[in-house]
Amino acid sequence: MKRVFLPAILFSVILAGCQNSNQGPALRGPVGGGLSQNKALKDSANFTTIQWLDSTYRDLGKVTDGDQVEVTYRFRNTGNKPLIIAQVSASCGCTIPETPQEPFAPGAEGLIKARFNSSGRVGTNNKEIYVMANTTPSTLNQLEFTIQVQAKDR
Repeated sequence: MKRVFLPAILFSVILAGCQNSNQGPALRGPVGGGLSQNKALKDSANFTTIQWLDSTYRDLGKVTDGDQVEVTYRFRNTGNKPLIIAQVSASCGCTIPETPQEPFAPGAEGLIKARFNSSGRVGTNNKEIYVMANTTPSTLNQLEFTIQVQAKDR
């Protein structure tokens, strides 16, 4: 009896854990206009369009190991609904992005900023920044940059 009971409990715990892990990244921060971040990403009636004013790819050149580098990407809400940036994340912990907290009215411009920490990253680094927003044709926008980190002179 114990042999059947213990595996059944373990299976139930694992199954419950898997069901909860499929909810996606947690969205945070206040959003104006009465439209929640979760609803903005799910309700296609409130989708808008985004135009990246500069390239979505940046070559940041060369830096010395230990330098902190900021990268920015300019955008404009080209749709007719408020643009809600629900979450901004990076492909690596060495890149810390900022998530704008307020919606952007139609025609308004904004910035996505991130800071790259080059410490211990000697060589070529290719990084991605992911912007989740109520945009069409996709709610996931990908930004990229490359940076060459050189060792400090000794």
